[in-house]
This record gives sequence, structure tokens and C-alpha cells, in this order.
Amino acid sequence: MTYPPTTDGSGRARAGTTAVAAGARGLAPDVASPAGAARVAEPVRKRKASQFDGGRGYVSAKDWRNPRVSATMKVLHTILLVVLFVVGIGPMLLLAKFAITPTQDIIRTPLAIFPHGMRWANVSEAWNDVHISRYFLNTIWLAAGSWFVQLLVATTGGYVISVLRPAWGKIINGLVIATLFVPSVVLLVPLYLTILNPPGIGTSLINSFWAVWLPAGASAFNVVLMTRFFDSLPREVFEAAKVDGASSFRLFWSVVLPMSKPILGVVSVFATIASWKDFLWPMLVLKDPDKQPLSVRLPAIASQTDLGVFLASLAISTLIPVVFFLAFQRLFLSGAGLGGAVKG
Repeated sequence: MTYPPTTDGSGRARAGTTAVAAGARGLAPDVASPAGAARVAEPVRKRKASQFDGGRGYVSAKDWRNPRVSATMKVLHTILLVVLFVVGIGPMLLLAKFAITPTQDIIRTPLAIFPHGMRWANVSEAWNDVHISRYFLNTIWLAAGSWFVQLLVATTGGYVISVLRPAWGKIINGLVIATLFVPSVVLLVPLYLTILNPPGIGTSLINSFWAVWLPAGASAFNVVLMTRFFDSLPREVFEAAKVDGASSFRLFWSVVLPMSKPILGVVSVFATIASWKDFLWPMLVLKDPDKQPLSVRLPAIASQTDLGVFLASLAISTLIPVVFFLAFQRLFLSGAGLGGAVKG
């Protein structure tokens, strides 16, 4: 016998009808209801999950319970960890050791642990006598200026192409991507001639920090990276800000940039490290030794500097990149910063 479905005010079938239909099929009413079906399906899901838990790696959970397999895998993991530590951290630790080791010990027994004590005078001589302090400050200024210019160009360029989306945005984006296929060495001569006689300025930028800062901003990679990240941001937030009356600058400063902390950290690390280790271009445009960075001056003083003092200078030159990466590693390695942008 068929019963007409009864409905409530919202047009949904009542639970009593579901129970009657379940009874007609020979099923228990609590099983046919959504809550009952969930209770029945839960043990099945748990059984299936237990069958696959721990079986997605190269060693299954059953093999891990074998004492010999477990002991072997722990030994292999320990060996791999030691190898990674030696390869990744070993050179830096060795350089730090050489920085406070007498020169004779470095030459005779480089791997011995301070056979004749430590020589902290290497660091002071490198900082004061070799004038590493001056070159270190020059490098900081060059890196800070390059970082600011690259971040300014990358964020504004990516914002225009991805968020504002003008009619000619796709053409500009294609041209920016096309420059990635041009080798940087090919651009050295025209770029040098431009710095030597910049249009509209009338004076050469040679021996000026601007000769390093301005070309650093022309990084198509950073613009493309920023554009791709802006494309992934929720458009609903932009539309809501425009409805609230936010201008293009307010949208960029108060909405887009706070949501872009991860990519800002990535670009900052890339820009700083690239500027810190750049050698060829600063050597070409900074002729004055008093304005040259560490990357240019260290090879120049290597032949006339004591080995221990020179290695101390190298150790000093690695401080900023290491500290900078440690400070930005959370933004660099994670995708934090988007939480709470869109709720619901």
C-alpha cells in the first residue's frame, strides 16, 4: 500500500514518512534515517581507513612491526639525516671554525679541532684592518636598495596585471614573460651604455648605488611570481572593497598587500640573496673600491690577506643571508597569511 508523502512547511518529507518507507523495505527505521545511515557507515569507514593507514609509504605498517625491519629503517634514517646535515650545514660550520683558527693550523691540520687554540684576532683584523666593515655596510645598502626597488616594481606590476586588469594587461604580461627567455649576459652591454648615459638625466650613474638599484628592479621573474600569486587571491574580497568605496591605491595598500605576506617573504629572500652574491654587475659599474660590496672586494684582497683573516672575512659575509633566511623562513616555506580573508 502506498502512502502519500507528508511534508512540513518547507516542503521536505517528514521523518515519519522515511520510517514508513524503511519499514516497507524491511529495514529498521533508525538505519534508514540520515543519522542512522551515518552510524552504520562509520564502522565501515574506520575499517577501510585502518586497512590503508601506514601503507602509503615504501614500508607498510605490518613491516614496521617487524623488529628487524624497524631497526634497519631507523638506522637508514639516521644515516640519511647525518648525510644531509654534513652536506647542508657542514661547509658553514667548517668556515666558522676556520674563521677563529690560526693560519698554520688551517694549512697543516684543517679538520683538527683547534689543536693550538682559537685565534679570535682573525675576526677583529678582518673587520678593522682589512676594512670589511666598510664593504659590509656597502653590501647592506646595495641589498636594501635592490630589495626595495624589486619589491616596488614586482608588487605594483603584478597588481596592475592581475587585479586591475586593464585592456592591454595581457599584452604587457606576455612581453614580461618573453623577457625571461633573453639571457642576462646579452643585456650587459646595452644596460651598461644606458647607465653610462641615462636618458633624461644628463649625468652618468657610474660609481653610484643607483647604477645597481635601478637595473635590479627590472626583474621579470618577480613580476610573474607576484602576478601568479595575486591571481590566486579571492576576487570577492576585491569586489567587496570596491563596493565599500576603496580606491585603487587603498585596495592595493590595505587589502592586497596584507594578504600577500607569503609571496612578499619569498621575493624578499630572492632579492636580498641575489643582490648579496652579485659580482659581475657591481664590478662593472662601481669602480671606486670604497663603494664596492663584499662580493667584489673579497676576491680582490684574497692574494694579499692572511688566510685565517680572509676566511674570517668570508664568514662575516655569510651572516646576513643566513639571518635573513631564518627570519623569513616561515613566510618562505608556508602559505600563511590567507587565513580569514574569506569566511564561510
